[in-house]
Amino acid sequence: MAYSSSSSSWPFFFFLLVSSLCMFGMNISTTTAQLSPSSYSSSCPNVLFTIQNAVLTAISNEPRMGASLLRLHFHDCFGCDAFILLDDTSSFTGEKTAGLNANSVRGYDIIDTIKAQVEALRPKTVSCADILAVAARDSVAAMGGRPWIAQLGRRDAKTASKNDANTNLPPATLSLSGLITSFSNKGFTTKEMVILSGKFVTNYNNK
Repeated sequence: MAYSSSSSSWPFFFFLLVSSLCMFGMNISTTTAQLSPSSYSSSCPNVLFTIQNAVLTAISNEPRMGASLLRLHFHDCFGCDAFILLDDTSSFTGEKTAGLNANSVRGYDIIDTIKAQVEALRPKTVSCADILAVAARDSVAAMGGRPWIAQLGRRDAKTASKNDANTNLPPATLSLSGLITSFSNKGFTTKEMVILSGKFVTNYNNK
């Protein structure tokens, strides 16, 4: 499956962040519980299979959706608590219309579909944050990338902030020093960023 590298300069950042969260066991959410890849092995044993099938169906219907689900997780994962999925309410303005999200992030409908399927299996058990994480991992695998072990057990946010999204996500125009600082604030070293981004750029350009 081929993807043009001219479509966006962002994919290596997506892969860097979401894969690092799992490979280095890092947890940057303030609303998470203890994470484990087996969090749902007893409470909802078919959840991973259900998410994978839904992701494969979505990508089969539209190949670009794999990259979109990965991007969606990245934009959520400077928090990793599904706050990007929340619609505006009378008490807060959500993050869907933030500068780096509006007319850029997509795939909400796929996550809604997966959530409905998962709820049919076991209501109020699997968080949307975990669905995003697994869907991103399965998207990478479906596009020929190397999957990782998803650490699960995140809790969903109950509020969101458009302002936080505008100030927290690193823009594409950020300088190298700015990127280093931005990712350092999330616990990543410069070496980790360079190693992981180099691996992904090599794989991405070969597609």
